[in-house]
Amino acid sequence: MRKSIMLAALLLTAWPAAAQDDFGEGEIIVTGSRIQRDSDDDDVIPAIGMKRVADFAVQQVSVSGDTREAPKRRDEIFAMIRGAIERAGRGGGVELATGELLVEPLTLANYRNLSLSNDGRPDTDRATFLIKTSLAGGVDAKAALDRIDAFIKAVPTVGRAEMRGSGSLTLSVVAPNRYRGAILDLVAADARAAAARLGPDYGVHANGLDRPVLWSRASLTEVFLYVPYSYSVMPKGR
Repeated sequence: MRKSIMLAALLLTAWPAAAQDDFGEGEIIVTGSRIQRDSDDDDVIPAIGMKRVADFAVQQVSVSGDTREAPKRRDEIFAMIRGAIERAGRGGGVELATGELLVEPLTLANYRNLSLSNDGRPDTDRATFLIKTSLAGGVDAKAALDRIDAFIKAVPTVGRAEMRGSGSLTLSVVAPNRYRGAILDLVAADARAAAARLGPDYGVHANGLDRPVLWSRASLTEVFLYVPYSYSVMPKGR
């Protein structure tokens, strides 16, 4: 039988290292749905977790070109991306990045590694990446989007290449596993309160607290971070 974890040990247990989750120490994209997991236990988001403002607002952008000569077309695309990286490095409150779930910086050292795809028309190419801006200091979704849009418009065009945003504004969180302790504190407090309502003869058996931190989007700028726990209140000694 699976051993239950008593509430008394809830705050004393040494939890597994965050290395069990490849994403927990990086910067992750939070879309409208939770991260996909293999276990059915993760299908239900628990009531107790941490709601907080995300670290960054993130917009997917693309640079496309339709110059007829393929080598020149691709040189124009990459030259415009290089210009965007250089402009971001001079300030303006935005950063460039790549990734679908795990976010990595887009730099002068790696931007040529971006893949090119057809832009839906003959003799076209397109490269896609991310622009992100910090949500610190009370920046709301509109202000974040305005900042990103202003940056896109300010990047100089190169030949027939052009930059445009695509898709909805998403969010990112840096190192979600750093909130594990705070999340477990919230779960412990809720479990203690539930047991106390039934009297001193009741305790709590909890499961799932060794799982990595998961996430879902809570609002335009907020995320909900949680551990997929469950607990039962029952008489002590059982």
